[in-house]
Amino acid sequence: MMMDWNAYRQQLATTLGGLGKLSPDTLRGLQTLDHAGEKTGHLNAKTRELIALAVAVTTRCDGCITFHTDAAVKAGASREEIAEALGVAVALNAGAAIVFSARVLDAHAAVTA
Repeated sequence: MMMDWNAYRQQLATTLGGLGKLSPDTLRGLQTLDHAGEKTGHLNAKTRELIALAVAVTTRCDGCITFHTDAAVKAGASREEIAEALGVAVALNAGAAIVFSARVLDAHAAVTA
């Protein structure tokens, strides 16, 4: 069954709003981090959101996916641009698996030495 991403984003925003009332500095801190890149102006909003989506995939964060997909679309990202960013995430995950595979082989060599 497909997730209702719009309903999930609304539900999560409500729940996180409650967290913000319980611990305002926690939410404010996240918002500060999230908006820090806007102040430098080195990357445009669309590029930042494409990066955020790639990271959201690698960290397996559904909440990040729904918020940053919405923001990416609002920043003008096309489906094709999002797909390309996701391809980078897939490649990085594969690359990380290769690097950690070398660690397993090193661990095996140590254990069997």
